[in-house]
Amino acid sequence: MSTHAIPEGVGRTAIGVARARAVESRRPDRLFDDPYAAAFVTAADGEVRERGPGEVSPGLIAMARHLVVRTRFFDDFLLAAAADGCRQVVIPAAGLDTRAYRLNWPAGLVCYEIDLPEVLAFKERVLAERAAEPVARRVALVADLREDWPAVLTGAGFDPAERSAWLIEGLLIYLESAEVARLLGQVGELAAPGSRLALTHGSGRWEESPRDRGEPAPELAPVMKLWKGGLAEDPVPWLGRRGWRAVRHDRAEAAVSYGRPVDYVSSQRIFVTAERLPAVTSN
Repeated sequence: MSTHAIPEGVGRTAIGVARARAVESRRPDRLFDDPYAAAFVTAADGEVRERGPGEVSPGLIAMARHLVVRTRFFDDFLLAAAADGCRQVVIPAAGLDTRAYRLNWPAGLVCYEIDLPEVLAFKERVLAERAAEPVARRVALVADLREDWPAVLTGAGFDPAERSAWLIEGLLIYLESAEVARLLGQVGELAAPGSRLALTHGSGRWEESPRDRGEPAPELAPVMKLWKGGLAEDPVPWLGRRGWRAVRHDRAEAAVSYGRPVDYVSSQRIFVTAERLPAVTSN
């Protein structure tokens, strides 16, 4: 396979996510199977190698475990939303997400992926080399989330009058609180009643347990420098005031439900899911 370039900065973090998914996919007790994750890593950095004991810092192990549980949780969320009738899935800042290819989608579902041109170009080249064929109809859209991306989405066929499922995975920490509010406000304008939304929320630090606190793992320092904090308040009441019925989900409890040990991850970060409520009209 030829080597491709992927942009530095936030775009580059997608390779780290792909690496964690590739390693998990090799486990006999894997929580998901991403057959393309290793190809992304190989294209960018060379062959995926699993590191032995002592080669990986506690912070990096914690991050990888978080990515594994997060991936499985959101897989389940999207499949449940699709089973309940949402036939439009939207993934802003999709990065190297391959759910359009690897999940068992119902007939007629459309998956819209939104990202910057360099990220999508890298992704398309690698998938083409693997002759990958999506299960759902996949629509890849070039757009900057700081600009008028809703017009790009609706111009590609997305129907705001129909129910949809939205996944904002691992993105919000890279945005200022006002930027998060603007993005979620735009999602709310596009989401018909009964639509679903999922996102991650946590502190702007990586502290998994008392023994891991202090200086971040050297491998994580470049990533953490990109963090801007995300939403400055609890997203559950914040969404509740804006027409969503939101629920928080404990990440550690999710990991245990998947068969991982009780200390696999902490409850430091949460997953949030929400359903769009009908607009309230006054008589």
